[in-house]
Amino acid sequence: MSEDDRPDAATAAFLAHRNLLFTVAYEMLGSAADAEDVLQETWLRWAGVDLDTVQDKRAYLVRITSRQALTRLRTLGRRKESYVGSWLPEPLLTTPDVAEDVELADSVSMAMLLVLETLAPTERAVFVLREVFDLPYEEIADAVDKTPAAVRQIAHRARAHVAARRPRGTVSPAATRDALEAFRRAVETGDLQQLIDLLAPDVVLVGDGGGLKQAVPKPVVGADKVARLLTAGLGRIPATASLHSTQVNGHPALVLRFDGELDTVVALRIDDGLITGLYAVRNPEKLSHMDRETTLRR
Repeated sequence: MSEDDRPDAATAAFLAHRNLLFTVAYEMLGSAADAEDVLQETWLRWAGVDLDTVQDKRAYLVRITSRQALTRLRTLGRRKESYVGSWLPEPLLTTPDVAEDVELADSVSMAMLLVLETLAPTERAVFVLREVFDLPYEEIADAVDKTPAAVRQIAHRARAHVAARRPRGTVSPAATRDALEAFRRAVETGDLQQLIDLLAPDVVLVGDGGGLKQAVPKPVVGADKVARLLTAGLGRIPATASLHSTQVNGHPALVLRFDGELDTVVALRIDDGLITGLYAVRNPEKLSHMDRETTLRR
């Protein structure tokens, strides 16, 4: 391969796997903005690689991306400590095919990303690379600078941790849409009892305004408290507001707009047919990926 051909080959390989690399970084970070930064860092390193020495371009790119994302994940953890109010993952307006891949949709759901937040950085990287992308332990070991034996132990520990916290029972997209539509009707009509009936007794409402928009300062727990807060708050919304459903992170979610401008994205967690989590993202810096569809790949 000549020197002149090399940049073209590097670019073609990077573009061919870009959606996969973004998905890896996003699942490790929960932040689309940081995932895009990781891709830039990955490209800079990839552009300097002698492709004649690379046997598997996909594996090599995933390894670079994973390493960069792991480094950024540790930095992100320090940033979250000074974050104003509750921190929620950055919502993505996803393409329809994401919802069709049930395992992928489950792994990028707001509920699962919040579960992944409870893992240590290396545990999260290992879990994502093994459980979502099915990478061999040897490749993961190269990405996280551990031995394959250590990676197996970490994967086992992370799997048990996630299993104890992930949503209970499989919820079909149709059931999620039905619950979302019932929730929307109850909210719009101010039907307090109907709202309470849809919520699990220990439901949690989390709001993320990032200090830029008003949001509940800390999680609100309990069906009665959450229902009353929602009916009271939404009762003050002007007539120019609209509440519509859309695909966010591979699942149906609600989008609140004022005069056509996006204000809030509300994602749900459903366990055993009841809403157990409500995640309302209002921070405008986290809503930039809601104006265009994002393609995710495994």
